[in-house]
Amino acid sequence: MKNIKKLLSLLLALCVLVACFAGCKDNTATQSGTNGKTVDYVEKTKLNMDSDTKKQEVTVKSFIDGDTTHFFVPSDISDDGTLKARYMGINTPESTGKIEEWDKKASTFTKEKLSGATSIIVESDNNQWNVDSTGGRHLVWVWYKPADSEDYRCLNLEIVQNGLSIACGTTADRYGDAMSSAFQQAKAQKLNVFSGEKDPDFFYGDAYELDLKHLRTNISLYDNAKVAFEGVITYNNNNSVYVEEYDAETDMYYGMSVYYGYETGALLNILKVGNRVRVVGTVTYYETGGTWQVSGLKYREMKPDDPGNTIMISEGNKPAHREIDASVFATGTVDAETMPSLESEETEIKTFDYANLIMSTSVSMKNLKVVDAYTTNNGGESDGAMTLTCKVGDTFVDVRTIVLYDESGNLLTESDYMNKTIDVKGIVDYFSGSYQIKVFTASDITVH
Repeated sequence: MKNIKKLLSLLLALCVLVACFAGCKDNTATQSGTNGKTVDYVEKTKLNMDSDTKKQEVTVKSFIDGDTTHFFVPSDISDDGTLKARYMGINTPESTGKIEEWDKKASTFTKEKLSGATSIIVESDNNQWNVDSTGGRHLVWVWYKPADSEDYRCLNLEIVQNGLSIACGTTADRYGDAMSSAFQQAKAQKLNVFSGEKDPDFFYGDAYELDLKHLRTNISLYDNAKVAFEGVITYNNNNSVYVEEYDAETDMYYGMSVYYGYETGALLNILKVGNRVRVVGTVTYYETGGTWQVSGLKYREMKPDDPGNTIMISEGNKPAHREIDASVFATGTVDAETMPSLESEETEIKTFDYANLIMSTSVSMKNLKVVDAYTTNNGGESDGAMTLTCKVGDTFVDVRTIVLYDESGNLLTESDYMNKTIDVKGIVDYFSGSYQIKVFTASDITVH
């Protein structure tokens, strides 16, 4: 009898263990949404070339972020030959404007997949090309053919499946069911944005993580705020450097003057011309010049991982010196998206002076006829600096120099430029109510 009781007890304990194990297994399956199996929804979803949707083989013009790419297309699709593609059904973390966690990984994922593709096709969701709410971007499915495959893969779906989209479209979309399933699977598997972990490429500090376009178009909102942004250092003058960054969405450069004051040591090694840097500092309004700048930079050598550090990203970069038209520089305007407040998630369109938006960027201008000149002579360090009033057609442009010397060390004066035609390279600056081009070296002025 005792043996029978022991046997029954063992059987009961075994049943409990099996039940617990089964319960744990069922719970895991429920969490994964795939009964414990990973489904490759991308592999299961095929491009049907015979469907009634619009399709076009394309090549990449420029990468914007994880869910936006510009493609070259025939003029019958877009008058300017560019299709600004907004990927349907996804929303990756922002890598433009306000920078978000996992932005770099999403952007890099898209770029790597398309860069290695042997063919790319964009597809509409129905029988026509559709635009988003801005009217400037087309909503498309993006298919690419990897180098080692004969089949196209849906990049929208692959981004979702890898947990790099923070939201998903509806099942009413053409591939909505697969997108929804892939999205739930990525959440269950806690991939990337759903991992609950910190993004290793994101700086978790007290600064607003931005790009220079966003900062330039919303500068007054960040008055006295701590900001962080990336860019290339183009010039160093008077305890300040100029930092610029290209924005593929608008095909423009945006810049900022960064004042480092009398800092020494490691920070100055970071702030060298040609370095790409991550700047962390405070936005301030420079009353004397009537311009905005970033100041208060720090570098803590003993804490290299401090998110408040200004750091170097790469070396050997060059100023863009984007060639600009004199009349556009003097009178042109640009419409740009802005935020009404830092708390707002809505945007509005504001019209800017073209020169305002490209402040502190490196530019070039050709065929300026010097018609007047003024030399500073007030007993200060700027004695010998010149303002050259130039004319291009019917447009007047001021070129401001620091004190310039030729290769032999001789001071350059008005007579070296007066009534001559010149090409210039410099920085867009603002002084006494007007925009000008500021030149820092004699080699940046070419006399015809």
